[in-house]
This record gives sequence, C-alpha cells and structure tokens, in this order.
Amino acid sequence: MHTIDGFLGGRVRLTQPSKGYRVSMDTILLAASIPAQAGDKILEAGIGSGGAAICLAHRVSGTTLTGLELQDEMIDCVKKNIKLNDMDQRFEIINGDIMVPPPELKMGSFDHVMANPPYIADGKAIKSTSESKGLSHMDQSGTVKGWVNFCVSMARYKGTVTFIYRADRLDELLSRLHGKVGDLKLCPLWPHQDESAKLVLLQGRKGVSGGMSILPGLVLHDDNEGYTERAEAILRDGKELDLGTIKPMKSSSSSKSRGNIA
Repeated sequence: MHTIDGFLGGRVRLTQPSKGYRVSMDTILLAASIPAQAGDKILEAGIGSGGAAICLAHRVSGTTLTGLELQDEMIDCVKKNIKLNDMDQRFEIINGDIMVPPPELKMGSFDHVMANPPYIADGKAIKSTSESKGLSHMDQSGTVKGWVNFCVSMARYKGTVTFIYRADRLDELLSRLHGKVGDLKLCPLWPHQDESAKLVLLQGRKGVSGGMSILPGLVLHDDNEGYTERAEAILRDGKELDLGTIKPMKSSSSSKSRGNIA
C-alpha cells in the first residue's frame, strides 16, 4: 500500500509506502541546505523515494539530478514521483550500490553530492520488519567509510558534499572526511531551544583545506510544539537553509569569557 503526500506546503507531491521508509523532516532539511544554482549537476546517494532530490529540483530550477538507489521498490517509487511532479527531463535514476559504483557514474562529475546515510550501526538496534526501512535506517549495505568515499569521489574539485546524520555518530563522519573535504560547516538541528541536537547537517568542499565552522544551527520547534518561524519557512515554504549566511559561533577574547572568577 502507498499514500500520496504533500510537502513544501503541497508544492511537491510524493508517493511513498504506507509502511516502511517514509520521507521525514531530515529529507527536507538536507534538500534545503544544498547551495545549488541553475546549470548545476547534483547526485543523491540513496535517493529512496526521491523526497530530497525532488524538493531541491523544485527550489532550484535549471538543475539536473541523478539518483543512485539499491532497492528495486524505491526505484519504482522515485520514478513515479518524478512523473508526478513533471520532472522527467531533469532526472536520471540508476540502480546500484555505493560500495560498487555503477560505471554510468563518472567520478568527479557532480557540483553537489548529498546523502542521508543509514543512521544506525548494524547490530546496534532491532532491524525493522520492513526491508526498505531496515536498509534505509541501518547501515547493512554500506559503512560510513563507504558512504563518504563514494560521495567524495563523485564530487568535482571544490564541489560540495553534504550529509545529514546523527549527532552521536558525528565523530565517525568527521574522521572519514578528514583530509578529503575542507571548509566544513557543521549545523546542529536543535529539537527545541536549550535541548541537545540529535541530528546535524555537515557540508564541505572537496579538495580545499579550510577548517570547520560550528554554526549556531536551527531550532526546529517552539514552546507550543509548532515549528519555529525559520523552520516553517524551510519546511513549509521551501526556502533555502543557507549555511553560508549562518555566522559561526565566536568566542570572546575578554578575560571574563575565559572564565576568570576572582
């Protein structure tokens, strides 16, 4: 069974399984963070039902998108969604595995590469009874190293590589990116003000040497459990989450800020 659901305030419609992997807030935030422009070529590793790629294509006209997907069920779904949103001429969908990249994918040929890798390490949780959800959430089909190596290899020099990932596994992601991607921007996604981030967006550029900036991040919900104004603009109105305009946190050089208590 499948449902047809609206996203970005109904501007995008997606067919997706009623049980199993379904598009979430993570998907929309990933799409919103890609600094694409008309003419750019974008690759999504593990495109699933196409939520992120189609939302990005809706936001930035004139882009062309390629999706790599392992699961046959999801390939059928994303192809239906591309048609449903009248984007047939802008997409190429390839059946394949990140661990054994298909020959159709040329290394270093994409301006932007994005991924929402499985969040849960294999064996660290009970696998979902839905095969599609289990593969999407648990990294049985590819390790963090495999996801990073694939995404970096596909990006052009100075192209962006962007992940949305669990905050408690960020160390794995950073260790695999070290020396391959620079000018990193880390954007925590706070469920509420003054709560720990469960997810982060991490974006960098291939082959550059700049250090990492920790951004103030995005607070998703207000005290009434609705979306904050900024989150609403991204999730409902389809606005960009421009990591380049969010200024990194700065520490003061004053003696007070260094902790003098005498």
